[in-house]
Amino acid sequence: MSEENTDWGKSVAGVVMRDGKVLLARHTYGAGKGRLIIPGGYLQHSETPEDALRREFLEETGVEINPVGLLGMRFNTHDWYAVFLAEYVGGEARSDHDENSEVVWLEIEKALSAADVPDLSKKLIQAAVNGTVIPFTEYQHSEKYAPTSLYCTDLNGERSTK
Repeated sequence: MSEENTDWGKSVAGVVMRDGKVLLARHTYGAGKGRLIIPGGYLQHSETPEDALRREFLEETGVEINPVGLLGMRFNTHDWYAVFLAEYVGGEARSDHDENSEVVWLEIEKALSAADVPDLSKKLIQAAVNGTVIPFTEYQHSEKYAPTSLYCTDLNGERSTK
């Protein structure tokens, strides 16, 4: 990803589970250096969080995923971080040899007790296991409302203020 196109105020991560295991990457820099964390990264300008998550997973882990719901969100006055539950679509887990030194499918119970998995990653994995997720709803553009509208899409796909 080119740094000039990076939106440093917006980031995403995802929890992907498969066959009783969770996908984790051993980070190579910053506060997470040497630790197994849930994969993710920053958005590019004009990129949706869901597309950024798909791109980051493929770039960093070689795994194709699809976001299915929101597990958690952290935000303050200058940035936000959204974490999704995502389903495995395909691909073989591998390191990008840049942002991570290894990518592994770790048994969920081992991940929840491992000393090298940070508490935040553990909490998000546990939320995924517990089913604590807000289902994902794809944005549906409507000619009736501006793309930046704060109106919500109702269950029938119609825009409303409810």
